Amino acid sequence: MKKRTEDHKKHIGQIPGALVYTGQKSDKDFQVECFDYTKDEIEESIILNIEDTANYKDTSSVTWINVDGLKHTDQIENIGKQYNLHPLVLEDIVNTTQRPKIDEYEDYLFVVLKMLYYDKDENIVIEQVSFVLGKNYVITFQESEGDVFGNIRERLRHANGRIRGMKSDYLMYALIDAVVDNYFSIIETLGNKIEDLETELFEGHARENVNVEVQQLKREILKVRRAIFPLREIINRIEKGEHPLIYKRTITYYRDIYDHLIQVSENIDIYREMIWSLMDMYMTTISNRMNEVMKVLTIMSSIFIPLSFLAGLYGMNFKYMPELEYRYGYFVLLGVMLTLFIALLFYFKRKKWL
Repeated sequence: MKKRTEDHKKHIGQIPGALVYTGQKSDKDFQVECFDYTKDEIEESIILNIEDTANYKDTSSVTWINVDGLKHTDQIENIGKQYNLHPLVLEDIVNTTQRPKIDEYEDYLFVVLKMLYYDKDENIVIEQVSFVLGKNYVITFQESEGDVFGNIRERLRHANGRIRGMKSDYLMYALIDAVVDNYFSIIETLGNKIEDLETELFEGHARENVNVEVQQLKREILKVRRAIFPLREIINRIEKGEHPLIYKRTITYYRDIYDHLIQVSENIDIYREMIWSLMDMYMTTISNRMNEVMKVLTIMSSIFIPLSFLAGLYGMNFKYMPELEYRYGYFVLLGVMLTLFIALLFYFKRKKWL
């Protein structure tokens, strides 16, 4: 709880537009990666001097500047000065708790979304990615190195597809599409986990900590839902085509992203309902297991009640009991008890209680 509340306290009392990094990846180096390209040529480089980023602002080529390391707020602020970014935009870039959104400015668009992926322990990692779309450039800001844009880099290097022949709005589409496509991988993994647990519970082989796994899956689904659902509104606003930086020929591609988001959202709702039912199924399984135990105990009690009655009856210390003087009385009583035991077992079996 302390860790969650400290992220919000960092902004209390701050001046609007103050750059306060709220993430946890504080040990990552700052790196600026640059792809400057036309249909026929491409130049890939690592920018060491932040002031050099201004050289790509008003060129005839298209430039993708990828910034890793949001903790270095002074460098982020320097880039903002080079591209005349609003202070509130810079504030949202370093605020990793920012809800996905889109802001429209006169000469650029600002988009925030969440990039999801699993780490080596199969825990969901949520990383904020911010996009600044200009006339001939796209600037992306990430918390640390490592993303889902590897395929985009290869397409740029080898001129695969139409990406090298399109404008910057198509480049941002390709980057957002890569993020959304990775959502399907997340949803598929979540679906497999839920189905495995459902099978385990249905077959009655539930482990002792299965309720903990169900709760963890529920939290994961809520995290994914909170990260993905606002993106539909963002894409919906983009595909309306009201901003001059979004060309009409690119709107169709953004509409395809919207269709993918609808599909992902539907799967999330389905898995959410399944998770809620898993806990009910778990409680039902526990109840059935307890009923089986009580059933066995009840049957055993029912069998031994008449036997205990006979043993108690002939265990009384009266002097005159007719069977006490009978030579084979002990063996007759054992025979009666055994016969009664077998008869009760047969009766319970016939009733399918055993």
